Amino acid sequence: MSQKILAFGELLLRLSPPGHERLEQAVSLEVQYGGSEANIVASLARFNHAAAFVTRLPENELAQAANNSLRKFGVDTSQIIWGGKRLGIYFLETGAVSRQSKVVYDRADSSIAAIQPGMINWEKVFENITWFHWSGITPALSASAAQVVKEAIEVAAKKNIYISADLNYRANLWNYGKKPVDIMPELIAHCDVVLGGNEDSEKVLGLKVPIGDDDMSVEKEAALIEERCFIWKQAFPKLKVIASTIRRSRSASHNFLAGAVWNGLELFVSRGYEITHIVDRVGGGDAFMGGLIHGILSYKNNFQKALDFATAASALKHTIKGDVNLVSKEEVEKLMQGDKSLRIVR
Repeated sequence: MSQKILAFGELLLRLSPPGHERLEQAVSLEVQYGGSEANIVASLARFNHAAAFVTRLPENELAQAANNSLRKFGVDTSQIIWGGKRLGIYFLETGAVSRQSKVVYDRADSSIAAIQPGMINWEKVFENITWFHWSGITPALSASAAQVVKEAIEVAAKKNIYISADLNYRANLWNYGKKPVDIMPELIAHCDVVLGGNEDSEKVLGLKVPIGDDDMSVEKEAALIEERCFIWKQAFPKLKVIASTIRRSRSASHNFLAGAVWNGLELFVSRGYEITHIVDRVGGGDAFMGGLIHGILSYKNNFQKALDFATAASALKHTIKGDVNLVSKEEVEKLMQGDKSLRIVR
Protein backbone atom coordinates (compact mmCIF):
# COMPACT_ATOMS: atom_id res chain seq x y z
CA MET A 1 0.00 0.00 0.00
CA SER A 2 1.22 3.52 -0.75
CA GLN A 3 0.27 4.96 2.66
CA LYS A 4 2.88 4.91 5.41
CA ILE A 5 1.67 5.22 8.99
CA LEU A 6 3.85 6.51 11.83
CA ALA A 7 3.09 6.36 15.55
CA PHE A 8 4.91 8.09 18.40
CA GLY A 9 4.72 6.93 21.99
CA GLU A 10 6.11 4.69 24.69
CA LEU A 11 7.43 1.16 24.33
CA LEU A 12 7.00 -0.66 27.63
CA LEU A 13 8.11 -3.80 29.38
CA ARG A 14 5.07 -5.76 30.58
CA LEU A 15 5.47 -8.16 33.51
CA SER A 16 2.61 -10.40 34.61
CA PRO A 17 2.10 -13.55 36.66
CA PRO A 18 1.12 -16.61 34.65
CA GLY A 19 -2.59 -17.39 34.51
CA HIS A 20 -4.70 -15.51 37.02
CA GLU A 21 -2.24 -15.35 39.92
CA ARG A 22 -2.09 -12.26 42.07
CA LEU A 23 1.10 -10.20 41.96
CA GLU A 24 1.74 -10.81 45.66
CA GLN A 25 1.73 -14.59 45.22
CA ALA A 26 3.69 -14.74 41.96
CA VAL A 27 7.03 -16.54 42.05
CA SER A 28 7.67 -15.88 38.36
CA LEU A 29 6.65 -13.20 35.89
CA GLU A 30 6.07 -13.44 32.15
CA VAL A 31 7.86 -10.81 30.06
CA GLN A 32 6.21 -9.12 27.08
CA TYR A 33 6.46 -5.76 25.37
CA GLY A 34 3.83 -3.27 24.34
CA GLY A 35 2.43 0.22 24.54
CA SER A 36 -0.67 1.74 23.00
CA GLU A 37 0.87 3.38 19.94
CA ALA A 38 3.30 0.51 19.37
CA ASN A 39 0.43 -1.99 19.51
CA ILE A 40 -1.40 -0.06 16.80
CA VAL A 41 1.45 0.04 14.29
CA ALA A 42 2.15 -3.66 14.97
CA SER A 43 -1.49 -4.40 14.07
CA LEU A 44 -1.24 -2.29 10.94
CA ALA A 45 1.92 -4.06 9.86
CA ARG A 46 0.06 -7.35 10.34
CA PHE A 47 -2.63 -5.94 8.04
CA ASN A 48 0.05 -5.35 5.35
CA HIS A 49 0.45 -1.59 5.80
CA ALA A 50 3.81 0.16 5.81
CA ALA A 51 4.11 1.14 9.47
CA ALA A 52 6.80 2.90 11.50
CA PHE A 53 7.30 3.72 15.18
CA VAL A 54 9.37 6.38 16.89
CA THR A 55 10.17 6.63 20.59
CA ARG A 56 13.18 7.07 22.89
CA LEU A 57 14.81 4.00 24.42
CA PRO A 58 17.76 3.50 26.77
CA GLU A 59 20.90 1.92 25.36
CA ASN A 60 20.70 -1.55 26.90
CA GLU A 61 19.82 -5.11 25.98
CA LEU A 62 16.31 -4.93 27.42
CA ALA A 63 15.43 -1.95 25.24
CA GLN A 64 16.97 -3.63 22.20
CA ALA A 65 14.75 -6.64 22.86
CA ALA A 66 11.75 -4.27 22.99
CA ASN A 67 12.83 -2.76 19.68
CA ASN A 68 13.18 -6.24 18.16
CA SER A 69 9.67 -7.13 19.37
CA LEU A 70 8.32 -4.54 16.91
CA ARG A 71 10.74 -5.25 14.10
CA LYS A 72 9.62 -8.89 13.95
CA PHE A 73 6.16 -7.68 12.89
CA GLY A 74 7.66 -5.63 10.08
CA VAL A 75 7.46 -2.25 11.84
CA ASP A 76 10.13 0.25 10.77
CA THR A 77 11.97 1.35 13.93
CA SER A 78 14.88 3.11 12.22
CA GLN A 79 13.87 6.55 13.55
CA ILE A 80 13.92 5.50 17.23
CA ILE A 81 16.35 7.64 19.25
CA TRP A 82 18.51 6.19 22.01
CA GLY A 83 19.38 7.59 25.41
CA GLY A 84 18.10 8.01 28.93
CA LYS A 85 18.10 5.77 31.97
CA ARG A 86 15.51 3.06 31.66
CA LEU A 87 12.58 1.39 29.97
CA GLY A 88 9.15 1.97 31.47
CA ILE A 89 7.51 -1.04 33.13
CA TYR A 90 3.99 -1.99 33.99
CA PHE A 91 2.85 -4.96 36.05
CA LEU A 92 -0.43 -6.60 35.10
CA GLU A 93 -2.51 -8.74 37.43
CA THR A 94 -5.18 -10.42 35.32
CA GLY A 95 -8.56 -10.57 37.01
CA ALA A 96 -11.19 -13.28 36.77
CA VAL A 97 -14.98 -13.37 37.23
CA SER A 98 -15.71 -10.76 39.95
CA ARG A 99 -12.05 -9.78 40.60
CA GLN A 100 -10.93 -6.87 38.45
CA SER A 101 -7.65 -6.77 36.60
CA LYS A 102 -5.06 -4.44 38.09
CA VAL A 103 -2.16 -2.46 36.60
CA VAL A 104 0.81 -1.11 38.59
CA TYR A 105 2.96 1.44 36.75
CA ASP A 106 6.73 1.90 37.13
CA ARG A 107 7.46 4.59 34.56
CA ALA A 108 9.28 7.32 36.52
CA ASP A 109 12.50 8.52 34.81
CA SER A 110 11.93 6.35 31.75
CA SER A 111 13.70 7.45 28.57
CA ILE A 112 10.48 8.61 26.94
CA ALA A 113 9.33 10.50 30.06
CA ALA A 114 12.67 12.35 30.05
CA ILE A 115 12.55 13.19 26.32
CA GLN A 116 13.09 16.87 25.50
CA PRO A 117 11.92 19.11 22.65
CA GLY A 118 14.39 19.15 19.78
CA MET A 119 15.63 15.60 20.33
CA ILE A 120 13.63 14.25 17.37
CA ASN A 121 14.00 15.78 13.92
CA TRP A 122 10.32 15.68 12.98
CA GLU A 123 10.90 17.15 9.53
CA LYS A 124 13.05 14.11 8.72
CA VAL A 125 10.86 11.60 10.56
CA PHE A 126 7.76 12.67 8.62
CA GLU A 127 9.33 12.19 5.19
CA ASN A 128 7.02 9.92 3.13
CA ILE A 129 4.53 9.62 6.03
CA THR A 130 0.83 9.99 5.20
CA TRP A 131 -0.77 9.20 8.59
CA PHE A 132 0.43 10.06 12.13
CA HIS A 133 -0.99 8.49 15.30
CA TRP A 134 -0.47 9.43 18.95
CA SER A 135 -2.35 8.91 22.21
CA GLY A 136 -3.07 10.72 25.46
CA ILE A 137 -0.71 8.40 27.32
CA THR A 138 2.46 10.15 26.11
CA PRO A 139 1.49 13.72 27.16
CA ALA A 140 0.58 12.26 30.56
CA LEU A 141 4.14 11.07 31.23
CA SER A 142 5.83 14.45 31.69
CA ALA A 143 5.66 18.10 30.70
CA SER A 144 8.54 17.62 28.27
CA ALA A 145 6.90 14.57 26.65
CA ALA A 146 3.76 16.67 26.14
CA GLN A 147 5.88 19.36 24.45
CA VAL A 148 7.39 16.77 22.11
CA VAL A 149 3.92 15.51 21.16
CA LYS A 150 2.99 19.11 20.38
CA GLU A 151 6.13 19.47 18.22
CA ALA A 152 5.22 16.35 16.27
CA ILE A 153 1.59 17.34 15.74
CA GLU A 154 2.47 20.84 14.55
CA VAL A 155 4.93 19.51 11.95
CA ALA A 156 2.48 16.81 10.82
CA ALA A 157 -0.30 19.40 10.46
CA LYS A 158 1.97 21.71 8.47
CA LYS A 159 2.72 18.82 6.09
CA ASN A 160 -1.03 18.00 5.76
CA ILE A 161 -0.47 14.54 7.23
CA TYR A 162 -3.66 12.86 8.47
CA ILE A 163 -3.56 12.82 12.29
CA SER A 164 -5.35 10.41 14.63
CA ALA A 165 -5.43 10.17 18.41
CA ASP A 166 -6.79 7.95 21.15
CA LEU A 167 -7.68 9.95 24.27
CA ASN A 168 -6.49 7.02 26.43
CA TYR A 169 -7.17 8.75 29.76
CA ARG A 170 -5.05 7.25 32.55
CA ALA A 171 -5.69 9.08 35.83
CA ASN A 172 -2.66 7.53 37.56
CA LEU A 173 -0.23 8.92 34.98
CA TRP A 174 -1.10 12.63 35.18
CA ASN A 175 1.05 13.48 38.19
CA TYR A 176 3.45 16.25 37.11
CA GLY A 177 1.20 19.16 38.05
CA LYS A 178 -0.90 19.41 34.89
CA LYS A 179 -4.36 18.05 34.21
CA PRO A 180 -5.39 16.60 30.85
CA VAL A 181 -7.62 19.64 30.19
CA ASP A 182 -4.52 21.85 30.43
CA ILE A 183 -2.75 19.94 27.64
CA MET A 184 -5.03 17.81 25.49
CA PRO A 185 -7.46 20.29 23.86
CA GLU A 186 -4.64 22.15 22.09
CA LEU A 187 -3.34 18.83 20.71
CA ILE A 188 -6.74 17.43 19.68
CA ALA A 189 -7.45 20.65 17.75
CA HIS A 190 -5.07 19.42 15.01
CA CYS A 191 -6.56 15.92 14.72
CA ASP A 192 -8.67 14.41 11.95
CA VAL A 193 -9.68 11.20 13.77
CA VAL A 194 -10.23 10.71 17.52
CA LEU A 195 -11.16 7.66 19.58
CA GLY A 196 -12.68 8.42 22.97
CA GLY A 197 -15.62 7.91 25.28
CA ASN A 198 -18.34 10.03 26.84
CA GLU A 199 -16.91 9.44 30.33
CA ASP A 200 -13.54 10.99 29.41
CA SER A 201 -14.90 14.05 27.62
CA GLU A 202 -14.96 16.46 30.56
CA LYS A 203 -11.78 15.11 32.19
CA VAL A 204 -9.68 15.22 29.02
CA LEU A 205 -11.22 17.91 26.84
CA GLY A 206 -13.20 19.99 29.32
CA LEU A 207 -16.44 19.36 27.44
CA LYS A 208 -19.60 18.34 29.29
CA VAL A 209 -21.59 15.66 27.49
CA PRO A 210 -24.48 13.39 28.52
CA ILE A 211 -23.26 10.32 30.40
CA GLY A 212 -25.00 6.96 30.31
CA ASP A 213 -24.58 3.83 32.37
CA ASP A 214 -23.99 0.13 31.85
CA ASP A 215 -27.70 -0.65 32.18
CA MET A 216 -28.77 1.33 29.13
CA SER A 217 -29.29 -0.25 25.75
CA VAL A 218 -26.75 0.03 22.95
CA GLU A 219 -29.27 2.11 21.01
CA LYS A 220 -29.59 4.65 23.82
CA GLU A 221 -25.82 4.83 24.28
CA ALA A 222 -25.40 5.34 20.53
CA ALA A 223 -27.75 8.32 20.75
CA LEU A 224 -25.60 9.81 23.52
CA ILE A 225 -22.45 9.18 21.48
CA GLU A 226 -23.96 11.01 18.50
CA GLU A 227 -24.88 13.96 20.72
CA ARG A 228 -21.33 14.04 22.09
CA CYS A 229 -19.86 13.92 18.58
CA PHE A 230 -21.69 17.14 17.64
CA ILE A 231 -20.30 18.81 20.78
CA TRP A 232 -16.75 17.69 19.98
CA LYS A 233 -17.03 18.76 16.36
CA GLN A 234 -18.16 22.22 17.41
CA ALA A 235 -15.17 22.53 19.74
CA PHE A 236 -12.68 20.98 17.29
CA PRO A 237 -13.75 21.83 13.72
CA LYS A 238 -10.93 19.86 12.08
CA LEU A 239 -12.32 16.54 13.32
CA LYS A 240 -13.62 14.37 10.50
CA VAL A 241 -14.14 11.04 12.26
CA ILE A 242 -15.00 10.32 15.92
CA ALA A 243 -15.06 6.74 17.17
CA SER A 244 -16.04 4.98 20.39
CA THR A 245 -16.19 1.49 21.74
CA ILE A 246 -19.34 0.36 23.55
CA ARG A 247 -18.47 -2.07 26.32
CA ARG A 248 -20.43 -3.87 29.01
CA SER A 249 -18.38 -5.69 31.64
CA ARG A 250 -20.51 -8.66 32.62
CA SER A 251 -17.49 -9.81 34.64
CA ALA A 252 -13.70 -9.62 34.37
CA SER A 253 -13.92 -12.71 32.15
CA HIS A 254 -17.00 -11.81 30.09
CA ASN A 255 -17.55 -8.54 28.20
CA PHE A 256 -19.95 -7.32 25.57
CA LEU A 257 -18.27 -5.23 22.87
CA ALA A 258 -19.59 -3.08 20.04
CA GLY A 259 -18.35 0.07 18.31
CA ALA A 260 -19.61 3.35 16.90
CA VAL A 261 -18.14 5.81 14.42
CA TRP A 262 -19.37 9.25 13.31
CA ASN A 263 -18.24 10.75 10.01
CA GLY A 264 -19.65 14.24 10.47
CA LEU A 265 -22.97 13.33 8.90
CA GLU A 266 -24.07 9.98 10.28
CA LEU A 267 -23.41 7.65 13.21
CA PHE A 268 -22.67 4.00 12.39
CA VAL A 269 -22.97 1.21 14.98
CA SER A 270 -21.43 -2.25 14.67
CA ARG A 271 -22.84 -5.61 15.65
CA GLY A 272 -22.12 -6.64 19.22
CA TYR A 273 -19.87 -9.46 20.43
CA GLU A 274 -20.36 -11.42 23.65
CA ILE A 275 -16.76 -12.27 24.60
CA THR A 276 -17.38 -14.94 27.20
CA HIS A 277 -13.87 -16.20 27.99
CA ILE A 278 -11.44 -13.29 27.85
CA VAL A 279 -7.82 -14.33 27.51
CA ASP A 280 -6.35 -10.80 27.70
CA ARG A 281 -8.29 -7.52 27.60
CA VAL A 282 -5.17 -5.31 27.45
CA GLY A 283 -4.73 -3.87 23.98
CA GLY A 284 -8.38 -4.24 23.02
CA GLY A 285 -8.79 -0.52 22.41
CA ASP A 286 -5.52 -0.44 20.45
CA ALA A 287 -6.75 -3.31 18.29
CA PHE A 288 -9.92 -1.30 17.61
CA MET A 289 -7.91 1.80 16.68
CA GLY A 290 -5.57 -0.18 14.43
CA GLY A 291 -8.56 -1.83 12.77
CA LEU A 292 -10.26 1.53 12.28
CA ILE A 293 -7.19 3.08 10.63
CA HIS A 294 -6.97 0.04 8.35
CA GLY A 295 -10.67 0.31 7.54
CA ILE A 296 -10.56 4.03 6.74
CA LEU A 297 -7.57 3.51 4.44
CA SER A 298 -8.86 0.32 2.81
CA TYR A 299 -12.62 0.77 2.48
CA LYS A 300 -12.71 4.36 1.13
CA ASN A 301 -15.66 6.14 2.73
CA ASN A 302 -17.44 2.91 3.67
CA PHE A 303 -17.56 3.76 7.36
CA GLN A 304 -19.82 0.87 8.28
CA LYS A 305 -17.31 -1.60 6.88
CA ALA A 306 -14.39 0.22 8.51
CA LEU A 307 -16.18 0.10 11.87
CA ASP A 308 -17.12 -3.55 11.47
CA PHE A 309 -13.47 -4.41 10.80
CA ALA A 310 -12.32 -2.41 13.85
CA THR A 311 -14.83 -4.05 16.20
CA ALA A 312 -14.08 -7.56 14.92
CA ALA A 313 -10.34 -6.91 15.30
CA SER A 314 -10.86 -5.82 18.90
CA ALA A 315 -13.08 -8.80 19.69
CA LEU A 316 -10.42 -11.17 18.39
CA LYS A 317 -7.70 -9.40 20.40
CA HIS A 318 -9.46 -10.47 23.60
CA THR A 319 -8.47 -14.05 22.68
CA ILE A 320 -4.75 -13.22 22.30
CA LYS A 321 -2.31 -13.06 25.21
CA GLY A 322 -0.08 -10.00 25.29
CA ASP A 323 -0.47 -6.38 24.21
CA VAL A 324 -0.29 -6.89 20.45
CA ASN A 325 -3.15 -8.15 18.28
CA LEU A 326 -1.61 -11.09 16.41
CA VAL A 327 -4.53 -11.82 14.09
CA SER A 328 -4.34 -11.43 10.32
CA LYS A 329 -6.51 -9.27 8.09
CA GLU A 330 -8.14 -12.44 6.72
CA GLU A 331 -9.08 -13.65 10.21
CA VAL A 332 -10.72 -10.31 11.01
CA GLU A 333 -12.62 -10.23 7.72
CA LYS A 334 -13.86 -13.77 8.33
CA LEU A 335 -15.34 -12.81 11.70
CA MET A 336 -16.72 -9.50 10.51
CA GLN A 337 -18.53 -11.28 7.69
CA GLY A 338 -20.25 -13.54 10.21
CA ASP A 339 -18.18 -16.71 9.91
CA LYS A 340 -18.28 -18.29 13.39
CA SER A 341 -16.92 -21.65 12.29
CA LEU A 342 -14.56 -23.15 14.87
CA ARG A 343 -13.34 -25.94 12.62
CA ILE A 344 -9.60 -26.49 12.51
CA VAL A 345 -8.07 -24.68 9.54
CA ARG A 346 -6.02 -27.29 7.70
